[in-house]
Amino acid sequence: MIKGTLLIIDDNKSVISALEMMLQYEIEKIISITDPSRIPEKLRQYEIDMVLLDMNFMAGINSGNEGLFWMKEILKHDCNISVIMITAYGDVELAVKAIREGAVDFILKPWDNSKLIATLNSAWKLRTSRQEALHLKKDNLYLKKEINRSNEKIVLGASPTMINVMNIVRKVAVTDANILITGENGTGKELIAREIHNLSKRNNELMVTVDMGSITETLFESEMFGHVKGAFTDAKDDRKGKFEMAQNGTLFLDEIGNLSLQSQSKLLSVIQNRYITKVGSNKPVHIDIRLVCATNCNLHTMVREGSFREDLLYRLNTIQIEVPPLRDRVDDIPVLATHFLRVYCEKYNKGNMRISTQAQEKLSNYHWPGNIRELRHSVEKAVIMADSTVLGPSDFVFNTLLKGAISSENTTLDEMEKKMISEALVKYDNNMSAVAAQLGITRQTLYNKLKKYDL
Repeated sequence: MIKGTLLIIDDNKSVISALEMMLQYEIEKIISITDPSRIPEKLRQYEIDMVLLDMNFMAGINSGNEGLFWMKEILKHDCNISVIMITAYGDVELAVKAIREGAVDFILKPWDNSKLIATLNSAWKLRTSRQEALHLKKDNLYLKKEINRSNEKIVLGASPTMINVMNIVRKVAVTDANILITGENGTGKELIAREIHNLSKRNNELMVTVDMGSITETLFESEMFGHVKGAFTDAKDDRKGKFEMAQNGTLFLDEIGNLSLQSQSKLLSVIQNRYITKVGSNKPVHIDIRLVCATNCNLHTMVREGSFREDLLYRLNTIQIEVPPLRDRVDDIPVLATHFLRVYCEKYNKGNMRISTQAQEKLSNYHWPGNIRELRHSVEKAVIMADSTVLGPSDFVFNTLLKGAISSENTTLDEMEKKMISEALVKYDNNMSAVAAQLGITRQTLYNKLKKYDL
């Protein structure tokens, strides 16, 4: 039996009845309509694999144009549907035209039963091969993206603090121990995870990255474990989950502290049992992955508060690596800034640029609440906006509020103005026109004040 769905469209009810009777044991699901205007409705309602489409619906008109029109509409919806045209008129030229424009075959009325079944079997095989090719293309795009990310040069710094972190990384990378990477946002936790993968025995396979904070509760199982076709309304095809994509490689779960207790329970079960079950299936799939997780949360505090499972925490942090904030490793700032400068000079075709000594001092003296991520963005913006090959202090504008509130009784006019400008820069994400409009000044005046306050 063909495990697909067939849509039959013919204005002759006796033809539909005959087809349904003959095909009921040959095809898993059959949908029939006599009015072709209902085709869009059925395409939205069901996942159609094959179509038997009459070429003529209007009485007295045998041109086949109406059938060709609806065939094109079906293929606009899904170009991989196998459309078979069916007509009582043996016009070879019309048959060639239909196939040239997208039909997979052409059947004449009255049909030969065995030939029709053979044609439908061929159409089903073509449909499944097209779907497999589409899935392979999507997988290849994902693989290409992950491989490109894996090939990026990883620069983490050379301060004593980071040397100690990298010593731990080298020791644990060669094992298959689960690793928990902790630290503030933007400290480079994903880069540490990628370095662990690159130094591991699994480095010839993929490292699949998942932002757990972006996965909703309802989609957790489908995203992580995959689903089979028909498992739910929008499950039009079988789909691999992230665990299966990472098979034999590394699975990196970022922002693990954002998981709900229900999702934590499902994740724990997979880690313990080493197999997944796809949504809509009862067949277990064995998994062999290296698990690395990261979070900016204090999971031990969350355990005490009851928002994170203690048994899951013990499974995740066989080894825990704490990545220090950038302000605690000032020696790394010039190294990272120079690396990002090379990256963005190449990206934006800016040639050879350098950061002046004064600008380097400004970067080293800043407290970097956004850590490496903020430094990277600051260098990128400086490269884009610079008019000179040497980046000076004024080329670096930081998007942060002043630390702490300013007491109104001790506040000078300059301090208040600086605070207002800083807040506006954050609010409008450095959009100078919006900031100037908010403050009621011209862009030139704004630039002068940015320079004055070293913002």
